[in-house]
Amino acid sequence: MRRLLLLVPLLLAGCVEQHIAQGRMQSALVNSGVRPAVAHCMAAHMVDKLTIAQLRKLQTLQGPGKRSTADYLIAVKRINDPQVVRVSVAAAALCMTGWEH
Repeated sequence: MRRLLLLVPLLLAGCVEQHIAQGRMQSALVNSGVRPAVAHCMAAHMVDKLTIAQLRKLQTLQGPGKRSTADYLIAVKRINDPQVVRVSVAAAALCMTGWEH
């Protein structure tokens, strides 16, 4: 029982960290021109499948001007990380087509 009580704070901390990462990723996507509903969906997929370092790379894509999701994905390609490109394109496809919400 005592061990279980020690694990609870660790599990909660992990959930809070993931929630914060998802919120930051969603904001970065919106600031990059992705529609809010699509950004919310994409962020959920991306946070589950990418490392914090990879997510930070994506956050650097925020720009001063608005652009389309397609333009965002072109910018993602410049990161030159195949996993980031694969996850980003898959998340965009699922979320923009309505297969995922």
